[in-house]
Amino acid sequence: MPTRDTPWPNGTPCWVDYGASDMEATKAFYAAVLGWEYAGGMPEFGGYLTALRNGRMAAGMGPQQDPDDPARWTTYFAADDAAATAARIAQAGGTVVIEPMQVGPMGTMVIALDPQGNPFGLWQAGINTGVQIHNEPGALAWNEAMVDDTAAAKEFYSAVFGFTFAQMSAETAGEGMDYAMFSAGANPLGGLGAADSSMPKGWLTCFSVRSAEEAVATVEAKGGTVTMPPTDTPFGRFAIVEDPWGAPFEVMGPTAS
Repeated sequence: MPTRDTPWPNGTPCWVDYGASDMEATKAFYAAVLGWEYAGGMPEFGGYLTALRNGRMAAGMGPQQDPDDPARWTTYFAADDAAATAARIAQAGGTVVIEPMQVGPMGTMVIALDPQGNPFGLWQAGINTGVQIHNEPGALAWNEAMVDDTAAAKEFYSAVFGFTFAQMSAETAGEGMDYAMFSAGANPLGGLGAADSSMPKGWLTCFSVRSAEEAVATVEAKGGTVTMPPTDTPFGRFAIVEDPWGAPFEVMGPTAS
């Protein structure tokens, strides 16, 4: 299984977390859908805990800090220097909501908004180097942003992280779909596309699953909803769902045979 125990390269989506209004119910929902177990949750870290898959860190979860904030998964990008990256966010027209904050020995975090108001985070690794398992069932598979203005978003994220973008063809992305993959080197790190009625706006987290149909059925059985039913893509069988609190996320399983 793909694992990693060292810091992720600068600009890589390296962590995702969730602010839960009902921690126990949220833990139970994602355990059912993604097979997670949990560790941590100590008071000195505000009840923040780690979701584990096969004993390795897959995501974070903590009590919701602002009851007016909609339920969401937040994407964090690896930052070799969180303070310098936060400065570039401001210079490029974004907003730094939480300035670089050291989280004990775990690392340093930042929360920001891009110029179109989409939240994301930075993570400068300490003891916590980010996800330790990826592209395995129950683990992070992909991160993508759906935005109103793709040209402006590309300019912003290029200025902050040095991303380059490779536009996908209509055959691959879908007819009429404006979608590009971004990278900071040879390998694609994530995607950026034009928001439309079929896709939630902002940064989305995609988790790998053994079966998209089974994951969707479990989501519905546990009180969630389906935004886009399982569909074959060049990359796998893909679906968009919402948990019972309205937080969107994506699942990707093998293509149906």
